[in-house]
Amino acid sequence: MRVRAEIRTLRLRTPMHISRSTAAEVQVVDVEINHKGVYGRGEGTPSRRFGMSAQAACALAESYADELGSDPFALEEITASLDRHTEQTAVRAALDAALHDLRGQILGVPVWKLLGLRQTGPPTSWTIGISDPDDVARQAERMIGKFSRLKVKLGASDGLDVHRIQALRHVTDVPVRVDINEAWTLDEAVDALPQLASLDVELCEQPLKAGDVNGPTLKRLSPIPIYLDEECRTVADVAASAIRGHGINVKLEECGGIREATRMVHAARRLGLGLMIGCNVASTLGIAPEVHIASLFDHADLDGNLLVADDPWMGIQLVNGRQVPTGQPGLGISRRTG
Repeated sequence: MRVRAEIRTLRLRTPMHISRSTAAEVQVVDVEINHKGVYGRGEGTPSRRFGMSAQAACALAESYADELGSDPFALEEITASLDRHTEQTAVRAALDAALHDLRGQILGVPVWKLLGLRQTGPPTSWTIGISDPDDVARQAERMIGKFSRLKVKLGASDGLDVHRIQALRHVTDVPVRVDINEAWTLDEAVDALPQLASLDVELCEQPLKAGDVNGPTLKRLSPIPIYLDEECRTVADVAASAIRGHGINVKLEECGGIREATRMVHAARRLGLGLMIGCNVASTLGIAPEVHIASLFDHADLDGNLLVADDPWMGIQLVNGRQVPTGQPGLGISRRTG
């Protein structure tokens, strides 16, 4: 198998403001695996939060060429080789996606069917970045009838987090989840969460910094389910997450791909944890693997490609607020023309 990798810059429709950064564009790494003239493709978005860079990821992807072997179905052997580079999970996820795409194309079946899953998962949320309360309400109003779930980024340290959700509730009663991206202290969380519960917020994602010693206390006190993201990246983190949260957000670019995500799902179910499939900003190629396994999860946050201004790929459809893969072989993704 031959590997090619390239860096691509994706421009967002609107800059996304979260508690620790603002992004108007992101760099992703696209990989392509050629096996006897059949091409499997995948994409990863390296996370600065976890010390990744697109340049390092691209170089590492190409270095894997001698480690993939000649059999795209030898996933245990290939995964063992990839696992040696645990820090570059976005690259592993991109290669894992490309291998699943390749296997599906060789067998003539879509990835969701290859894995024995249902085609369609739960409705995706639409993400609203940190903004002033009136703007949050305006953005939410524009999504009425398009999405049945909303996700609002909080953690601005300006005392307006609850007001943002209050303003949103003036225009819509759809289920809302909030994502703090590690920005609250325990006192801030204990103060805000009961107020958010009264506004029918369905869950709160990563309110405290990953590893905060107050995690178990907040889980006990919170009237809203706490879902962990930044502090639950691989299956090794799941057991501790059961002590600190009510659910986990699984991202392929943080865990390393479909196979590790599936292990996380089984571990979380055994521990009674809720499950969300999440994403970073990505093209349709990058979001496709998550969409193919979304039926394993209770919640979906899979709007990463919908935030992109000029998506170079197509093959995932938004149907009644759900991201749905086609019945085409592999990931079912093709380059956009025109």
